[in-house]
Amino acid sequence: MELLEKINAVQASVAVIGLGYVGLPLAVEKAKAGFTVIGIERKEARVAMVSRGESYIPDVLVDELAEVVASGKLRATQDISVVADVDVVTICVPTPLDRNKQPDTRYIEHVTDQALPYLHAGQLVVLESTTYPGSTEEIIQSRLEAKGFTVGEDVFLAFSPERVDPGNIRYKTQNTPKVVGGVTPACTKCAQALYEKVIQGQVFAVSSPRVAEMAKLLENIFRIVNISLVNELALLCERMGIDMWEVIEAAKTKPFGFMPFYPGPGLGGHCIPLDPFYLSWKAKEYQFTTRFIELAGQVNDGMPQHVAERAMGILNRAGKALNGSRVLLLGMAYKRDIDDLRESPATKIAHILKTGGAALSYHDPHIPEVRVEGLELSSRPLTPEVLADADLVIITTAHTSVDYSMVVEHAPLVFDTRNATAGIDSPKVTRLGVG
Repeated sequence: MELLEKINAVQASVAVIGLGYVGLPLAVEKAKAGFTVIGIERKEARVAMVSRGESYIPDVLVDELAEVVASGKLRATQDISVVADVDVVTICVPTPLDRNKQPDTRYIEHVTDQALPYLHAGQLVVLESTTYPGSTEEIIQSRLEAKGFTVGEDVFLAFSPERVDPGNIRYKTQNTPKVVGGVTPACTKCAQALYEKVIQGQVFAVSSPRVAEMAKLLENIFRIVNISLVNELALLCERMGIDMWEVIEAAKTKPFGFMPFYPGPGLGGHCIPLDPFYLSWKAKEYQFTTRFIELAGQVNDGMPQHVAERAMGILNRAGKALNGSRVLLLGMAYKRDIDDLRESPATKIAHILKTGGAALSYHDPHIPEVRVEGLELSSRPLTPEVLADADLVIITTAHTSVDYSMVVEHAPLVFDTRNATAGIDSPKVTRLGVG
């Protein structure tokens, strides 16, 4: 097969559609592996930055991006017609939910429709965007076949779920194992060969795109269910006067049968709060209710409200109402040491507190400005004076660059939702999950 020979010889050309948190790291790794890569991105500013060798994704090193751009192995464009000139097309576009937690696959459909006039025989198309089981076949295969292609003979189609974990120091795109599932064995073989040339981690082939799609969802459902469990137990521990964090540390001493998860102010990011509900929605087509997913969503969705209500209680005990109180949030990103605001519980908490009349401010070393959900705030410098001026400081994201000893020393009251103040003994501090 000519395509397989090109891939194995690292002579295939590759288009990556969508240069976000998934697409840009993947494009860089493919270019580093020796493939000629064209990144297709609708945002002009991103295209310009890539063309200058400037990274806007924290996990993509500027030096590595600049090197593959300077060598000619990677270039960016807004013109999707370039897919006519490549051997492999990888789709890495967002898959959000709407207000009713219904899957929104418009981005996949849109880029597929845009690319379709330029696709030709002998190409491999790989979907990486997380979605419900059956999406690859229902959305992309159906369009390819409507154009007259025979998948597995004329063109090759596979699903390989992204496993990006922003801010993870140990696992990046290059060394994270991959799963691939093709529509036919020939499709799987081509996709597997591609990723084996690109990443250092093992590439696992499964029998179909549906298995690969379900595997990705299982990974995130496992996490959302376990996080919701510890969040629920944290709420109970608050009532029982037990330290949930100490409970977890004790349970961790068991060398088998237990994996630690930790409570927090809610879930953020593009994966865990969203992906499981793709399966929940699809399950209804089979007259099936995914009760664990629904319950986990209810528990986690309620955490920002719980944090806000507990903050009100802390202020009340100090003789202050939320209305008019100066509340400083430490951290707006959804997880530590990244600049990603997507679905961040901190923004939800901020909105609730602002609606209640709080004089709101925040500090986040990674996010200088916040313009979401009606919030328009700029990060304040974290100084003793700023801390002392607040009536309450809420630790919503445990960035490692923050000096929490200094926070506790100068803030009148601290509500720690991330256990960032562990080991600091002070009556000023209230911790989530501790009675």
